[in-house]
Amino acid sequence: MKRVISYIGQWCRDWYSVFTQELVYIFGDSGVLIIFFLAGLAYPVLYGLIYGNSSVDDMPVAVVDRCGSPASRGFTRKLDATRELHVAFQCADMTEAERLMQQRKVKGIVMFPSDFEEKIASAQQATVSTYADMSSFLYYKNLTMGVNMVMLDEMRAIQASRFSAAGYGREDVSRLVQPVRYEENLPYNRAFSYNIFFLSAVLLLVIQQTMFYGMSMLTGTMREEKRSISVLPVSLKGRGLSRTVAGRGAAYWLIYMAIGVYVAVLVPKMFGLPQNCGFPEIFVLLLFYVSACVVFSLTFSALIRRRETVFVLFLFMSPVCLFLTGFSWPESSFPGFWKAFSYLFPSTFAVRAFINMNTAGAGLTMASPQLVALTVQIIVYYILSCLIVFAENRLKSWRPSGLLR
Repeated sequence: MKRVISYIGQWCRDWYSVFTQELVYIFGDSGVLIIFFLAGLAYPVLYGLIYGNSSVDDMPVAVVDRCGSPASRGFTRKLDATRELHVAFQCADMTEAERLMQQRKVKGIVMFPSDFEEKIASAQQATVSTYADMSSFLYYKNLTMGVNMVMLDEMRAIQASRFSAAGYGREDVSRLVQPVRYEENLPYNRAFSYNIFFLSAVLLLVIQQTMFYGMSMLTGTMREEKRSISVLPVSLKGRGLSRTVAGRGAAYWLIYMAIGVYVAVLVPKMFGLPQNCGFPEIFVLLLFYVSACVVFSLTFSALIRRRETVFVLFLFMSPVCLFLTGFSWPESSFPGFWKAFSYLFPSTFAVRAFINMNTAGAGLTMASPQLVALTVQIIVYYILSCLIVFAENRLKSWRPSGLLR
């Protein structure tokens, strides 16, 4: 029993030694501090400010009506009646409309060809051309949504008139045009807010990316200075893999649990994002997610040889990790390779769970598949981290003996 107590005490002392040494490394590197605290705390707020105007109403557009028919004029009136669009100018030609867009007086152009009504009357497919100012995604979204809603309404009206001309009664026409009655209900994002759509995904990704880049920068610095990333206590004579990994990981875990609460709880409250889940559930998700990010970063940061490599990875990996979360494209439509590749990143599962919980109000039970996946990642990456520490120390022991040059 005394040996067990003695072992536990020694384990805790060694763990604490590694833990405090890692904190010294972190707070002694200004670059790491900038990534952890400046980027980790400022990026979520910056994203919120950039996308704060999450929806645009009555966006000014120019209409070029080459047809000049009752059908095109009716379409234009309906466009102006939508929440998304305001017909600010009616131009004689595209040159005038393009000049208005260059002067930024309009954010989009809607053009009716000269044969618009003729094709409708002859039961052919008519065309409406749209041109959006792509300096903002919101302009494109508004123009597309406004025109599509009017187009669908016009299609139903055209179908109804054709069925009526064929001799169908009013009730028959109603059943043929709309065989199934439906009521539109958008419970989670009624205003099609880009802020809710985008920020809910990017917030948790900030935790993984800043932790990985900061840890990789520190690892690259240590390698450039010919220091070991394993930091095994000398008294252990090469043993103590678990306490080394746990000690290093605890330093990052402590910092990022605080940052995680700020990112996942305080920032959504600051910018009015939906918070349909309680703090205890979000905190449990953070326990799993931050732990997975720690061992993930410990594993892959060991591949970094130079400090500057981090900046290349930042430009390349951040957009990839964001889209692999499935926030803009359903995971079921991913090709097999990308679906498997997405399973490497803790953000893939944590972002999905966070959106389901915070936006849609799901509980931990409904997020259990993602929590199980994060648990598997924690176990796998922890084992890999221990193996990396073992390999690092084995190489370190070979160099002085001349076995490895």
